[in-house]
Formats: sequence, C-alpha cells, structure tokens
Amino acid sequence: MNFRTAAAVGAGATAAGYAAARAGRTALRRFRPGRRLLTALADRYQGKLDDAVRSLETKAEQGGPLVKAALAGAKSLGEGKSPVRALLSFGWTMLKETLKRIFGGGKAKPTNIVEYVDVGAPRRLVYDQFTRFQEFPSFMKKVQSVDQVADERLHWKAKIFWSARTWESTIVEQVPDRHITWRSKGPKGHVNGTVSFHELTPDLTRVLLNLEYHPKGLFERTGNLWRAQGRRVRLELKHFRRHVMTRSLLKADEIEGWRGEIRDSEVVRAPDEAPARERTSSVPAG
Repeated sequence: MNFRTAAAVGAGATAAGYAAARAGRTALRRFRPGRRLLTALADRYQGKLDDAVRSLETKAEQGGPLVKAALAGAKSLGEGKSPVRALLSFGWTMLKETLKRIFGGGKAKPTNIVEYVDVGAPRRLVYDQFTRFQEFPSFMKKVQSVDQVADERLHWKAKIFWSARTWESTIVEQVPDRHITWRSKGPKGHVNGTVSFHELTPDLTRVLLNLEYHPKGLFERTGNLWRAQGRRVRLELKHFRRHVMTRSLLKADEIEGWRGEIRDSEVVRAPDEAPARERTSSVPAG
C-alpha cells in the first residue's frame, strides 16, 4: 500500500470514527445510566480523532488529490455536517486539487487575445458609442454593470460561468477616434488591453481589440484551458456591432461620447477643450 492510498484510507477511517462518535453522543441523550462514564469515553475518543485529523493534515500536504479530498470529507463530518455535504466537500476538493495539478500551483501565464469586428458606421459614431461604457450591460451578455467613478477609472462586474467577478480598470491612454489603452486589477485575474478604431471607408469602421488576459481563479483557469475567453470576446464584439447598427445609427445625433484625451492615466484635455471640428458631429445630415 503506497502513501497516497494509505493516507486516503486513514482519512476514510477518521471519517467513520467521527460518524461513530456523533452517533454515540446521540445515543447518550437517550441512555441515562452511566452517562458520565460514556461521555468521558466519547470525549477521549473525540480527542484522539482530532489528533488523527491533524496528523493527516500534515501528511496531506505531500499527498495527491485523493488524500486531500478524503481529508476534506472527514473534516466536514467532524464539523457536524451531514454525510451528503461531506460527500460534496470530497468531490469539490478532488476537482480543485486535480485542476491545480493540471494548471500548476504557480502564477498562470497570460493569454493574448486578438479579435476585430467591422461595423457599418462612421468611425466617430463607433468610437463615441464605445466610450459609453455604462451602456455595455444593455447589449453585452456577460457584463452585469459598469460604474465610471472618474474619467480614467471604471469598476466592472461580469458573470463568469455561474459566479460574478469584479475588477477595476484604469485608462492609461485615450485619444478620440484612435484608441483606448487600459490596465486593470482584480482578485480573480485581470485584463490589460487596447482597442483601436480604423476607418476602412467613410461608413465602415474596424474595431480591433488586443487583450492580455491574466487568469487567477479556478473558473478562469479552467475556461482558459479551451480558450473560452477568446470566444466570449468575439461574441461581445458582435453584440456591440449589432447595437451600433440597429440602435446607434437610428439616433446618431443623440450619441455623445467622451472626447477628452488621457495620457499616462491623467486627463490632459477635457472634452470641452477639444477642437471645434471634434465637438461637431461627423455624421452627415440627411
């Protein structure tokens, strides 16, 4: 019997011991004669089980997913949880430890994502609509909220699988109708990137998105295994194109974007300081 098997068996035995101790305590409530003696014996056994769990915790650091999963199940029973919840704890720990082995316990390598979409609208309109970040949740599937706390700082909340993730982004450089570059930080990973706007014809604009994705959480690393984020970005860009061509074009005169300029994360030119040719709409009148 090797170490991992022995440790797993030991954890299983500890789990059974915990269950027995709990059953014994329940029986004591109904059995009055000799209660003190039996209670003392149960407490003594419980103490030995606690020592066994601590010993297994030390050994589990060198064991594999099976050992750690068995220990998690034993600890759940020891905390008074039901066998079903202990089994769920076992399964979740097994999955988590297995994925750790696949991805490695260290810092994950960033993923480069490059996607573009051609939008049938003037570049100025496309840029202005893109700078209205707080409208993203209305047409993007996974973006739940965007709070622009300053011209150069935004708080984001998005859905990753069935969990919500939040992060903060800082715009490093923004030049009207040209590009926006940002850096971000978050507890479960972050995305740095640049979006640029290229006029192909007066009524056709290419939006080019270049991202550097740094996954950190379990779901993020799992999704990164089959490039789920790249597909998600591609879909969100298509949602943006549909919104511009079905909504923004119909009310182009009402779309007012942020036309200031940012350099080194500081606003160097406010929107009202922009040249007159930038303040007037480039969308031709009917």
